[in-house]
Amino acid sequence: MRKGLLTIAAVGLLTTGGLTACGNDDSGDKAADKTPKIGVILPDSKSSVRWETADRRFLEEAFKAAGVQADIQNAQNDKTAFQTIADQMITGGVTVLMIVNLDSGTGKAVLDKAKSQGVATIDYDRLTLGGSAQYYVSFDNETVGKLQGEGLSKCLTEKGAKNPVVAYLNGSPTDNNATLFKAGYDSVLKPKFDSKEYVKGPEDAVPAWDNAQAATIFEQQLTTANGKIDGVLAANDGLGNAAISILKKNKLNGKVPVTGQDASVEGLQNILAGDQCMTVYKAVREEAKAASDLAIALAKGEKKDTGQTVKDGDRDVPSVLLTPKAIYKESVKDVIADGYVTKEEVCTAAYAKFCAEAGIS
Repeated sequence: MRKGLLTIAAVGLLTTGGLTACGNDDSGDKAADKTPKIGVILPDSKSSVRWETADRRFLEEAFKAAGVQADIQNAQNDKTAFQTIADQMITGGVTVLMIVNLDSGTGKAVLDKAKSQGVATIDYDRLTLGGSAQYYVSFDNETVGKLQGEGLSKCLTEKGAKNPVVAYLNGSPTDNNATLFKAGYDSVLKPKFDSKEYVKGPEDAVPAWDNAQAATIFEQQLTTANGKIDGVLAANDGLGNAAISILKKNKLNGKVPVTGQDASVEGLQNILAGDQCMTVYKAVREEAKAASDLAIALAKGEKKDTGQTVKDGDRDVPSVLLTPKAIYKESVKDVIADGYVTKEEVCTAAYAKFCAEAGIS
């Protein structure tokens, strides 16, 4: 990864490159006796484009570079398909299973079955509550939400908003990350609601992060608020774009700050055009590297010390948490410089002028 503003480090004592061996566990021992093969189950391709355009690409590159066989499949938000894929992977001889759960119930069932078959497991991006994964690799998701809350507040101040009405489009209620994001932005915005500086507007969770449903939900929010919404805390770029589509219908785009997350091409274009306030960049390349390093070690029967843990009930889950970064119009160029998206993808003809204004050359 290029050095510069977006160099990402793990939170804690050790960076992802500094994971150290600390012995073996039972599943690691069993993995060592088999030909290393890693199975990865991604959640869908509709909630965010990142799963197919970034995570799959970076994981494939890492496993190929290590010479380790891997099978990466996408459950397309189907819980039955998720379990079927897991069963096929376990039967097919994977020694490590890495999952992005659709919900903690389904995820736990899959992780527990893998464990019973001597397959090592990793929670990737989303923690499976009550699960049994040996590692958890993600970003500091409360910090993601805090950056969103701070971003919305910054943009409302720039708009000169007085007692602004803020609406929430939260992520899926079955995604623990959505809960963490909300905890983060609530830590910034709730004090403003309590002090009457801001007014709490409509709030809804969007099932399965479905962007089409998000548009319908936000249109209902705008109607309920009699058109008086001054800011939208949208939990990711897809939900943000859904809100923007309704704001455009009502000729309010650019007037109402909207947040996001994932630094998607669409989200970055919305920021350049002035329709979106900010996004949160998560260097998926680094997340994929941390997870693949752990998976490859487990496939060889090794266990690594990550130097940090996350609490899941009474269990301390060894974890790697990476640091996210807020992106505004002036820093869109940094995401491009990091190689996450290309100038050609972002600066299409319709956005060429905006790219030039933002110093993207």
